[in-house]
Amino acid sequence: MPDIAFVKPALPRAGALVLPVTEDAPLMGLAKQADEATGGAISRGLEAARFKGRKGQSAVLWAPGAGLAKVVAIGLGKDPAAAAAEAAGGAVAGPIAQEREAVVAADGLTPALAAAFAMGVALRSYRFDRYRTTEKPEDKPKLERLAVATSDVAKAKAAFAPLQAIADGVFLTRDLVSEPPNVLTPAECADRCKALEKLGVGVEILGPKEMKKLGFGALLGVAQGSAQEPRMVVMTWNGAPKGKKAGKPLAFIGKGVTFDTGGISIKPAAGMEDMKWDMAGAGTVIGLMAALAGRKAKADVVGIVGLVENMPSGTAQRPGDVVTTASGQTVEVINTDAEGRLVLADVIHYCIEKFDPLFMVDLATLTGAIIIALGHEHAGLFSNDDTLAQRIEAAGKQVGEACWRMPLGEAYDKQIKSDIADMKNVGGRPGGSITAAQFIQRFVQGRPWAHLDIAGTAWSGKDLPTAPKGATAYGVRLLDRLVAEHYEG
Repeated sequence: MPDIAFVKPALPRAGALVLPVTEDAPLMGLAKQADEATGGAISRGLEAARFKGRKGQSAVLWAPGAGLAKVVAIGLGKDPAAAAAEAAGGAVAGPIAQEREAVVAADGLTPALAAAFAMGVALRSYRFDRYRTTEKPEDKPKLERLAVATSDVAKAKAAFAPLQAIADGVFLTRDLVSEPPNVLTPAECADRCKALEKLGVGVEILGPKEMKKLGFGALLGVAQGSAQEPRMVVMTWNGAPKGKKAGKPLAFIGKGVTFDTGGISIKPAAGMEDMKWDMAGAGTVIGLMAALAGRKAKADVVGIVGLVENMPSGTAQRPGDVVTTASGQTVEVINTDAEGRLVLADVIHYCIEKFDPLFMVDLATLTGAIIIALGHEHAGLFSNDDTLAQRIEAAGKQVGEACWRMPLGEAYDKQIKSDIADMKNVGGRPGGSITAAQFIQRFVQGRPWAHLDIAGTAWSGKDLPTAPKGATAYGVRLLDRLVAEHYEG
């Protein structure tokens, strides 16, 4: 990501000039100065390209003069909102990537829109390249500095500060989800959480001995086939204003299967390499805690992740095994590839007993069935609380992380009835994502709860407006917005 600075408007002498343009608006301010300095080359070029500033419209002008290598114009449409400015910033990240420096003529935008534009450039500029050793220099981005020219530098900086913290959280999540599974084991992921202590986050790591004492029969059952020991990480951020009456914390819980073979119910070989990101729910919770702490969120929040590796071996859990969860409820394991819900069952119970939270939101790449239902456009949202569900949906729309509420009900719950235990861990193919949510709901003790099945949204096979192909960090911005909108003191 380039260094981002907010500066007073001044004509650049080299590099790229970026022009965010509202629909049918004439060139003004710094953009007009640049046009005059190039003898009208910019306005003529935009006219030849039939550029009108419509939302998503763009034009690139090469070597227009005055020392500039290129001018990139991007349309914001009429009356742009933050989302449009952010998407526009993402759209110009590619065209300016090969320049050392770029200046954004944002003096016609409000400070908030200027900050949003910079956020879009930052998010889209992310790269996970730590394992590339033979990449050609011309294939690497060169952009080192992005100067955002604005008429109110102080306000733009203030608007960007929390966005920078959120971007840092997003990048942390993307890094974790992108790591290969031989590197990011449960123990390694837990160790990386310790870095959050620098931000003021309390971090406690529990190993197999501690979890056995807590009765984590479901989570430990998933982990027993792997040579990699499981971990549970408890992260706490106490940001509520001092002097305020102590309230219940908000709780976010993540499934962290660092690699999922399916266990004895082994997955097909094709595409199994993707199962390194079966820990994306945990990755999101870790990134969210970094974002909240980084921007000093005025709320008390706990984030808990259950970290395991699901492997087949002579010690692995078998289909037909019965495990006893931390809540005392028993589960007949019909399919060892339905392991994430077993991890969540124990972690959710621990969260309730330890923290008595105001609400719980769990995130998990839980089912392929949710991709069949919703594709890669929406995450599946399940909840026992209408207010919480509505707030999550609204927050998702605001930040471009869409979710769609799915049903829960007694008929689905009956599908997970077991002949020999309190429940079984799968309910058959019909309504697979719903019966998975019904399973989790059996452990929430009636507390306000929401479940986000992010199997279709945690990883993208194509470039997105503000995320390159790969890990998206879906949920970090959604849940940060949820906290900011409704739960900060």
